[in-house]
Amino acid sequence: MTNDLLGRHRAVLPDWLALYYEEPLEITHGEGRHVWDAQGNRYLDFFGGILTTMTAHALPEVTKAVSEQAGRIIHSSTLYLNRPMVELAERIAQLSGIPDARVFFTTSGTEANDTALLLATAYRRSNTILAMRNSYHGRSFSAVGITGNSGWSPTSLSPLQTLYVHGGVRTRGPFASLSDDAYIAACVDDLKDLLGHTRPPAALIAEPVQGVGGFTAPPDGLYAAFREVLHERGILWIADEVQTGWGRTGEHFWGWQAHGRNGPPDIMTFAKGIGNGMSIGGVVARSEIMNCLDSNSISTFGGTQITMAAGLANLNYLLEHDLQGNARRVGGLLIERLRAVAAHVPAVREVRGRGLMIGIEITKPGTDEADPQTAAAVLEAAREGGLLIGKGGGHNTSSLRVAPPLSLNVAEAEEGAAILENALRSIP
Repeated sequence: MTNDLLGRHRAVLPDWLALYYEEPLEITHGEGRHVWDAQGNRYLDFFGGILTTMTAHALPEVTKAVSEQAGRIIHSSTLYLNRPMVELAERIAQLSGIPDARVFFTTSGTEANDTALLLATAYRRSNTILAMRNSYHGRSFSAVGITGNSGWSPTSLSPLQTLYVHGGVRTRGPFASLSDDAYIAACVDDLKDLLGHTRPPAALIAEPVQGVGGFTAPPDGLYAAFREVLHERGILWIADEVQTGWGRTGEHFWGWQAHGRNGPPDIMTFAKGIGNGMSIGGVVARSEIMNCLDSNSISTFGGTQITMAAGLANLNYLLEHDLQGNARRVGGLLIERLRAVAAHVPAVREVRGRGLMIGIEITKPGTDEADPQTAAAVLEAAREGGLLIGKGGGHNTSSLRVAPPLSLNVAEAEEGAAILENALRSIP
């Protein structure tokens, strides 16, 4: 049946629509931190539908909220008052830390970043955007145009002029050998030099931890230092929290808070985990930025009642059960366990991350040369052992991505680490 479905998939869907595994997997159902395929095999899920299943599969509180809302009304558009949308917007505005915040809901992180770019360029009357090297911000025409990862940027055509800044990858590039303080100073000097050669940009957009880039991050405080430079020139800071938000990094609720010395970002985007699988994205911005557009707009599917009901139930569960604290505790144990394993596997260049957002970079032993074939082999071996993980990274996608639901318990973390250990030790 799976081979038949794969043939039908290939006959009707684009060639560039990526599938994991030599024998692609059809997931039929899930519960907690586990999923099952069409053959009845059970897997421990350490990728959560690309970080979207944030709390748990088939979380009763979310499925109940969705079912009850579906029995009332599923959708009406933003042309009518929408109580669940207002209630979720109130919660997010308060949690964001952005003063006098306004919230606009979309259906995805791509659309959220697209909206943030619209707001920033309209507010600043500039189409120049600063972005980070190795970054990823989505699949739309404008988001692809600011993505600093060639593997996910299929065209150089763009409505924006994009300038790429150093700093998003701590252990690669010309400043990698410096101390954290010296690294930040060098990146700030580079930013100042760049700004001296261009017309004033609209904004810097940055992921606090680069997601598709392989869960790489700068030293804490880099974006705070950037913010000082940007603020002096009136340039906005957009924090892309699509993957880092909602407590996944453990130490903070938002990734930007590791760089929050100079206050919150001007604009923040979110998506993925808040819906626990339902399509929710959005933008939070100060009112004068959000309200700068001088034409009418709506969102047909952004903020629809059924997704807002799911988001409210999911957010309540997250906060009531302190899943941020769980990500810090269980994630800390998991990353130390994986580092202990990696110390005996020459192909592992680095285990990095924080909370339940962990990257394992695979290279040819003794070098910094990416080894995507070996990374793919580890992905396959992990699946054979009953564990689903992700891939990412610059340098030819040679990083493994580990991002389980935030309700992961210690026993499951140990089980997943043991499977990953076997997979990594299977490298020839």
